[in-house]
Amino acid sequence: MSTENRPLDGLLVVDKPGREDLVPIPMQEFITTPPARSNPLNLFTSHDIVARVRRWSGQRRIGHTGTLDPLASGLLLLCLGSATRLVEYYQHQPKRYRAVITLGGVTDTYDAAGRLLEQFALPTLASDDIERALAPLRGVVAQQAPRFSAIKQEGKTLYRLARRGETVEPPTRTVTFSTIDLLSFTPPDRVTLRVECSAGAYIRSLAHDLGVALNTGAYLQALRRETVGAFTLAEAHSLEAIEAAGHAGQLDALLLPLGDRLPLPRHHLDQEALRRLGFGQIVVLPHTACEAERSLAAAVDDAGALVGIMRRLSAAEAQPGWCWKAEKWLQ
Repeated sequence: MSTENRPLDGLLVVDKPGREDLVPIPMQEFITTPPARSNPLNLFTSHDIVARVRRWSGQRRIGHTGTLDPLASGLLLLCLGSATRLVEYYQHQPKRYRAVITLGGVTDTYDAAGRLLEQFALPTLASDDIERALAPLRGVVAQQAPRFSAIKQEGKTLYRLARRGETVEPPTRTVTFSTIDLLSFTPPDRVTLRVECSAGAYIRSLAHDLGVALNTGAYLQALRRETVGAFTLAEAHSLEAIEAAGHAGQLDALLLPLGDRLPLPRHHLDQEALRRLGFGQIVVLPHTACEAERSLAAAVDDAGALVGIMRRLSAAEAQPGWCWKAEKWLQ
């Protein structure tokens, strides 16, 4: 492949495939826990996607900015080459999803890829009932993560511990559901939502909590991620398109520039300031804008290209302005 010896640096927006036709298997059909199998339901994990792009691109350095569950489809943002150093700055962005929820059952994974633990007789419901149940789930809420999740406990992911039958206590975290719109309710059991939420929110847990509120049980049937921060599905590439571009040696044409839409304030600096920051020196700048929580900003050159990430330290004493130092330098 002609791309193998060519460095690829930038962002790749992928449209990850998922599944919408899964039916949970009743727990009683499992006499013992089945042995671990490779992709038994023909589902792609986020790591599977990274492995394929790595093979097609010839670029070994690839990272993602937030996983999607195997069942889920939609936007997966990958960082290639030098962009892998920016993964942490692209994480923790708000996201938007289209979620399909099935009422009447509870699964161990909170989605249709799991084992059906319990079934419920469904009462006659209307859209107003769904809206009332959704109301307390909106806004800032305390949410317990699913037992089967990528959260780590004592260095091990919860889903690995849960699959081994070990006791798992999923953490409860504060998350924000800024929007939960009921798009449709198809009686007796199908609910479709559009959800905008903070990073760290689990739509599987939202589905489970809706079932608890309705006293019907519920699990996530299908999920499609539509946005991550300022990135949208409209600019995402299918796996087929990425594979074809890789084989043609043209995958670089699909990449977005290094630092594109990085969610940090941007400061255009002259070459002298960039040089000094690159050598680890502290510079005084008149700019005060920085990310509120981490006091970070992006340093860009005259052409608008990202040079590095810098941290605001404190107000300068000898002259007006603020002291800044390089946090992570790319050049």
